[in-house]
Amino acid sequence: MLIVFIRTLILYFLVVAVMRIMGKRQIGQLQPFELVVAIMISELAAVPMQDTAIPLINGIIPILTLLIAQLALSLISMLSVRARGLICGTPSILIENGKISEHNLRKEMYTLNDLLEQLRNSNFFNISDVEFAILETNGQLSIIPKSQKRPVNAEDLNISTSYEGLPLDLILDGKVILKNLQKANLDIDWLKNELGNFGITNINDVLFASLDTNGNLYFQEKCSL
Repeated sequence: MLIVFIRTLILYFLVVAVMRIMGKRQIGQLQPFELVVAIMISELAAVPMQDTAIPLINGIIPILTLLIAQLALSLISMLSVRARGLICGTPSILIENGKISEHNLRKEMYTLNDLLEQLRNSNFFNISDVEFAILETNGQLSIIPKSQKRPVNAEDLNISTSYEGLPLDLILDGKVILKNLQKANLDIDWLKNELGNFGITNINDVLFASLDTNGNLYFQEKCSL
């Protein structure tokens, strides 16, 4: 039983490390060859995990081999546009100028029901409202509506807007993120003083705090259990 426990932990941490090295992507964002590698790695890890008669190295070596192959293909696709097209494929236009491309639907084995479902999921219920619908290499559908159907933005109304940027997280679960304080040219004394103005004397009592680009501090205290 102890051997099974140890083998499972080893394979678990190995698979986590391998998937981490492969990059930060959700399943729906994986390229076909990346998805194949992910499935094969999970299968290779499951076999020696269940059968202790199989040497652990017989699972580790194939997993590392697949990792090397995946990294090699990723590198090749980054360096060569032609190889990228062969490995990952190219996007296909399913709707062009408001008209469905039957040829590309057949080529991608994409049914009209699939297309209509994806359009509805993106809140487009009328094909005539769509200028382009592009099937990306990872299977996601990118939709460009006709100009008359696009949401109005500040530029359309000639309204000037100020820069927003990203807020800096200063406290997470009671822990101060010093690098973000330094990035804002502030120190922990400033943070304590600002929180003290709201009656907070202990940083550990703060669940979350952030600073926006206008210098406004937002915070939330931890709930008392």
